[in-house]
Amino acid sequence: MFKGINYLNLDAKGRLAMPAKYRERLQENGEGSLVVTIDPTNSAKEPCLLLYPQPEWEIIQAKIDTLSSFNPSSRKVQRLLVGHADDVLMDTSGRILLPAALREFCSMEKKIVLIGQGKKFELWDEATWDKSRASWLEQAVSGSESLPAELDSLSL
Repeated sequence: MFKGINYLNLDAKGRLAMPAKYRERLQENGEGSLVVTIDPTNSAKEPCLLLYPQPEWEIIQAKIDTLSSFNPSSRKVQRLLVGHADDVLMDTSGRILLPAALREFCSMEKKIVLIGQGKKFELWDEATWDKSRASWLEQAVSGSESLPAELDSLSL
């Protein structure tokens, strides 16, 4: 399970160094092979990338492949998730190169945020993350957005 928030920098070539605490698990789970794609559920104001270890991506890919290409909603998911997916490999220094097109999609230039989300990671431009997180926290405090019913019985 991947968890936690990490503030990172992209180098001049668009590479990020995976935090050491994740490297061994990524080597064990897919030999450092990962897939990066856009998050189709976020709005244009909050774009981020999804980063999956290769074995986890294969599960997602198999489910997407079963969707009908005649269903317009399914087709959009296929185009966005699979169409933007790119294989990346962690090098011996623990770095991965983010494709330029995906960096541009999320306006990632230098400062980024890597967030563990269980079986995958999210990658955000730092300024976009800070703004989005502040908005979500404000909504939570004001009660303007209700929690899903599945969380009603959860105790933190």
